[in-house]
Amino acid sequence: MNSPHKPAWFVTGTDTEVGKTFVTCALLHLLRAQGRSAIGMKPIAAGTDAEGENDDVEALIAASGFQVLRELINPYLFQPAIAPHIAAAEEGREIDISAIVTAFDTLRGMADAVLVEGVGGFCVPLGPQCDAADLAEALGLPVILIVGMRLGCINHALLTQQAISARGLKLAGWIANRIDPEMSRFEENLAALTERINAPLLGIVPANSTPELAAGLIQLPD
Repeated sequence: MNSPHKPAWFVTGTDTEVGKTFVTCALLHLLRAQGRSAIGMKPIAAGTDAEGENDDVEALIAASGFQVLRELINPYLFQPAIAPHIAAAEEGREIDISAIVTAFDTLRGMADAVLVEGVGGFCVPLGPQCDAADLAEALGLPVILIVGMRLGCINHALLTQQAISARGLKLAGWIANRIDPEMSRFEENLAALTERINAPLLGIVPANSTPELAAGLIQLPD
């Protein structure tokens, strides 16, 4: 649970490729602009470059602003950019949620705030018996939902809201990320989401922004 001294949030999205890492980096910049130390955690990542690094993990490390062991920020890293449960099975590994919780607890003791970025959407499988929603539930953090603004996002957002509620978690707020700048009827879609999501809109991120600029357009949950 959050405390006034050590806030933390779980960042999820309506789907993969909706800007979770981008917005998490923007939130980290916002926290640091407020004079608070902050760490971005990506417990599970898939897809590495020639150096064995993952772009999302590296972006979070850069936005966090101070050095932390990668094993804490990213306990599970898989080479192919595929679903994590498939990647884990192919490598003969098992994603242990309790190990992630332990790493999170360590990070929480190191900074004023921690943002934990999920993988894919809220219910992505992590193994035969667990999924990303189990991870969110084990962490017990309030959730920030990133809605990738494109055709179909209303259904995805409302289903995700239901899934978060079903796990007994608080949806602390949502952020509209304009991943499709040509989206038809953007304002009408935004209004429909605002009417139906039972949490505050924390901001709208324009297309072709940067995390530093986006930090000035969003806010943290109360």
